[in-house]
Amino acid sequence: MHNEFLAGLLNQMTFNEKTAQLTQLAKPFFKGSHDQGEITGPLEELKLSDELIENAGSVLGAYGAREIKDIQKRHLKDNRLGIPLLFMADVIHGYKTIFPVPLAMGCSWNLDLAEKSMEMAAREAAVSGLHVTFAPMVDLVRDPRWGRVMESTGEDSYLNSRFAEAQVRGLQGTDLTAHTERLASCVKHFAAYGAAEGGRDYNTVDMSERQLRESYLPAYKAALDAGSELVMTAFNIIDGVPATGNKSLMRNLLRKEWGFNGVLISDWGAVKELIPHGVAADTSEAAEKALTAGVDIEMMTTTYSDHLKQLVENEKLDEQLIDEAVMRVLELKQKLGLFENPYRAADEAREKAEILSEENRKVAQDLAAESCVLLKNDGMLPLKLNQRVALIGPFAENNDILGPWSFVGSKTDAITLKNGIEKKLKESNLVVEEGCGIDAGLNEKLDAALKAAEEADVIILALGESSEMSGEAGSRANIKLPSIQLELASRIHQLNKPVVTVLFNGRPLDLDGVIDKANAVLEAWYPGTEGGAAIADLLFGEANPSGKLSMSFPQSVGQIPVYYNHFNTGRPKDAPDAQVRYVSQYLDTPNEALMPFGYGLSYTNYIYENMTLSQQQIKTDEVLTAAITVVNTGSYAGAETVQLYIRDKVAETVRPLKELKGFQKIWLEPGESKQVEFIISEDQLRYHHSNLVYKSDPGKFIVFIGPNSRDVTEQTFELIN
Repeated sequence: MHNEFLAGLLNQMTFNEKTAQLTQLAKPFFKGSHDQGEITGPLEELKLSDELIENAGSVLGAYGAREIKDIQKRHLKDNRLGIPLLFMADVIHGYKTIFPVPLAMGCSWNLDLAEKSMEMAAREAAVSGLHVTFAPMVDLVRDPRWGRVMESTGEDSYLNSRFAEAQVRGLQGTDLTAHTERLASCVKHFAAYGAAEGGRDYNTVDMSERQLRESYLPAYKAALDAGSELVMTAFNIIDGVPATGNKSLMRNLLRKEWGFNGVLISDWGAVKELIPHGVAADTSEAAEKALTAGVDIEMMTTTYSDHLKQLVENEKLDEQLIDEAVMRVLELKQKLGLFENPYRAADEAREKAEILSEENRKVAQDLAAESCVLLKNDGMLPLKLNQRVALIGPFAENNDILGPWSFVGSKTDAITLKNGIEKKLKESNLVVEEGCGIDAGLNEKLDAALKAAEEADVIILALGESSEMSGEAGSRANIKLPSIQLELASRIHQLNKPVVTVLFNGRPLDLDGVIDKANAVLEAWYPGTEGGAAIADLLFGEANPSGKLSMSFPQSVGQIPVYYNHFNTGRPKDAPDAQVRYVSQYLDTPNEALMPFGYGLSYTNYIYENMTLSQQQIKTDEVLTAAITVVNTGSYAGAETVQLYIRDKVAETVRPLKELKGFQKIWLEPGESKQVEFIISEDQLRYHHSNLVYKSDPGKFIVFIGPNSRDVTEQTFELIN
């Protein structure tokens, strides 16, 4: 039963007022906006009426307490029923304090720190006036050509699920009504957007329902179980039907099967895009299909306001569907407390105090340090403070390290690599030269860089992608660094000087021409506001790298998709009786990734020994304990992520060679050892059978424990009836 207040409000609304509640418009359209009237391009083509704007339900992309309060105040003056606006925006990995991009966050394997970073992002955004963020993005991704891979936490459904839960908890807290300095989260993109063919944005997705349920849906479900208030539709098709008009996906699976009663919102323009998809002849049919599918809010097109009334009058739609959608929007506004306080947490004084606070910056630095992954080290790292360092490359002092989806973040607030290093070294021990631009400008800058390198004891080479090379619409067929940077790396390598390469990028790269031209390689991703400080701490040993890849790095783009939890074939290359040629393989490159899921080095050494299982057989109502001892045999204290994988040896359908089922991040002092234990129960052995029933099968299972998905110790047990 809806409460009497909302029922009464809905009863008073005209049809046009209802459809307006289901329409989301960008900030410039609203009175009170500080840039009202700056409407050009596609926005201008909307030709909105004053009535629609004055009754619209939500605003897209407004930032700042003063402006949001001004828009809300003017809206409440004009709105007949005094229904407040919802303010939504993309707070993906920070508001003003920018944390590492989600792909980097996944490499931290630190759920507590991820949750804390989202709590801080929510607080900054909430006191700045926002109510909803379009996060987390939990799309599973196995193709690094896709630009939005940086927005995901990687290739594994289990790891993505745990990070989805952590992010929702951080954003929303436990009670949105009471916790006004939190945001409602919107999990996206439902569903399987990360599987776009060819890694090309907005492209087709085609997979079996079993694969969808087995690999791609779990992280969305985890986010919803954690309480995410909204879901955003994906741009792609599912089983031949675009997600935004997919009744089976949205009404049947999301609403009925999963019991989701929150708000479903389209992505930008996705309702109208049902027309070029070829499933709607015109905007009227697009509106009919989207609402029938269960989409409550249409983002940045007006098919609902233009056509819903006529569709009801022509008996193509039941007005009850519209009332249900409006009620869900009103319920979210009530849950956020907007009817009692339409300005919620917006507060200029709190905004000033919270934005880029010392505490927020500290968490940003800690997360950046734990997100960096040491890919190679021949003993060159950590560096010594008395070494003469030449810092060379297009990212030596580039502040474009926040990454995509950091709209409010300012590059001028970013701590660059130069900023971080110059706090460690005497001025006479550091020289900085660009060497080349990101994709141009080698000739005029190379000589100075080579001269600086020749006079140095060690060279730090800072390479990477500009932020425009990743993110939405940032798909790339070539995932190597630009050729100009590879040329710089080659010329520096020819000097036979020690080289440490630091990479700034938003996707796994083809590292040919990079990994072989350096003594050490540190993957820094887009590390955020405090990136340079975190990296400098790692380079000089004040912090010990602990990041582990949440997505495999390919040998070359031709291997893609390459991921750890793949299926076996009838002719596996590594079988004991495998032939030389007639096996599943490439003739010109290995099958395996260059660096597998879960991989990452440290300045210390960890030994895994004495793996045991508490029993060799379990019944379905029993559990067993898998244990292993991890020893720090090196001279540095450090954090190690111990990873548990399981393989079902014989099943009704083919099963992955390994599946992540648990992990623990532990701290070890030099010489210290710890026994790490994992509890294994029958529910961890379940999978979707060919008839989509989710259950386990009796039989043998292999348990693997190790520092990554490749280098593992194994034991076998049996599940019996």
